[in-house]
Amino acid sequence: MEVIIQPNKEAAAALVARIVAHELRANPHLVLGLATGQTMECLYRHLVRLHQTENLDFSLCRTFNLDEYVGLFPADPNSYRYYMNHHLFRHVNVDIRNTHLPNGLATNLNEECLRYEATIKGFGGIDLQILGIGKAGHIGFNEPLSALHSRTRVKALTPTTLKQNAGAFGGEDKMPRRAITMGVGTILECHRCVLLATGDSKARVIAQAVEGPITSMISATALQLHPRATVVVDEEAASELREKDYYRWIFDNEPEWEHLR
Repeated sequence: MEVIIQPNKEAAAALVARIVAHELRANPHLVLGLATGQTMECLYRHLVRLHQTENLDFSLCRTFNLDEYVGLFPADPNSYRYYMNHHLFRHVNVDIRNTHLPNGLATNLNEECLRYEATIKGFGGIDLQILGIGKAGHIGFNEPLSALHSRTRVKALTPTTLKQNAGAFGGEDKMPRRAITMGVGTILECHRCVLLATGDSKARVIAQAVEGPITSMISATALQLHPRATVVVDEEAASELREKDYYRWIFDNEPEWEHLR
């Protein structure tokens, strides 16, 4: 696992945007995995800027989102389809037919999960997966006790996640209680993973995810098993990491990061 510490959330998001741009320019047919949430809004602003000012081309790429709430229509402002359209897809030249999210309205949710897995495999897997991290340590909606080999499935949301996301719905009582999410095993099969986390509210769980033991109680710790996982954080989110100076030295001195510095 590689850890990159940036001065603030804007710098962290801008660096992840440069990683996406570098991969997309190297492979215009990139299969790109995407995440949602407040942290990602900053990332998508930077990607839109790169599209507008540097002609970053999304026209041939395919996208797969990590998750979607069960029971929300795509036009619902709280659905992740709406979120992606609003923050990214409508502002770049991606073909909307090439953007994929789980269908939380499917009559048979188990079949929908199998279909989503099969669609990802049909495109040869995800080349670059962008991840956030929840306060419960989850990636996607892989809540505590998610098996490390789990596949795309329906997952019940924990009280911590409900509380974290309730503001957008106007209260926990108005939130969906379930979501379809890529599994931890699905995520680990992505060719490259980049996790973006900012703010002091993520400091404790980032320290656990990066430097703690691998445990199904914190699904993000599974990224320690991934051959190419990068964690990008701002100073606040990095505040509880024990090896901060070491991570900074690597980023400042390793040739592989020269194109990002």
